[in-house]
Amino acid sequence: MAEGLMKKYYGTACYVQSAGVKGEMEIDGFSVAVCRELGVELERHRVRSFDEMQEWGDDLSGFDLIVALSPASQRRALDLTRLYHLDVEYWPILDPTGLGHTREAQLQSYRQARDQILGRIRARFGSPTEAAT
Repeated sequence: MAEGLMKKYYGTACYVQSAGVKGEMEIDGFSVAVCRELGVELERHRVRSFDEMQEWGDDLSGFDLIVALSPASQRRALDLTRLYHLDVEYWPILDPTGLGHTREAQLQSYRQARDQILGRIRARFGSPTEAAT
């Protein structure tokens, strides 16, 4: 979700790559739905792990910052700082998975997580670029 929001609001001003602790996962349908509400398309997005990034040739030393959205990803990112000079920030974001008993309640939880991420992005990187919006 964070990668899609960054690309939508900041375009090519910086290179963004989404990664997780686990790979080979399809993005959650609720994430797709709430991002679509903002014009961010995630349908073809797949989660890759840090290990897969390295296996596929991404040079992790070329990244300046890892933003971790979960304690597990923060631990993995901090492990990488032993090998690469990377800054790591932890943004504690609501995990909406499984919250709510109705579809609308679940969507509301995902909207809240999306809006938390977007708020953190804007606080960290400033107003969106005009070219990207």
